[in-house]
Amino acid sequence: MDAKTQFSNRAMKVNHAGEQGAIGIYTGQIFMARWTASHLVQELRAIRVHEREHRTIFHDVLERRGLPRCRSYYLCATGGYVLGIVTGLCGARAISLTTVAVERVVLRHLRHQLAMLSDDDDASGAITAILRDEQEHHDQASIRTQDSGMFGRMLSAVVSGATESVIWLGMRL
Repeated sequence: MDAKTQFSNRAMKVNHAGEQGAIGIYTGQIFMARWTASHLVQELRAIRVHEREHRTIFHDVLERRGLPRCRSYYLCATGGYVLGIVTGLCGARAISLTTVAVERVVLRHLRHQLAMLSDDDDASGAITAILRDEQEHHDQASIRTQDSGMFGRMLSAVVSGATESVIWLGMRL
């Protein structure tokens, strides 16, 4: 198997696991937001629907290729849920900051993957199918993150770093 195919397979596995992590984040946030940011619950549910659709898109690619899920799948699921609970507990601003931080990292990685996989129709099609939703999630949440101060910068750095770390780990497992 050539290096480009290996990269494509690995990227699809990591993207699938990442979508499971996103579902975990939004599930945890929905659970807590019922008390801390009830005005966001409907939006969070809609975003979670998108993430489930994205997970299915990547699952279908894995199935067509006969690939198992990424070894980091359950780490993403559990870590995402814990992150969602913690940030949901902190309220609306933390929920939005988390979405912006995660989506910023995800969008950068997806665009990099598209550049690397330009002739891989299967993988490129899957990525292209979700990019607009991910950008929309980022843009919607960023409206609520203005003037977030030190807390916002710290939370954003932690969430971005954790997201980068999970992607890095998934690409190597």
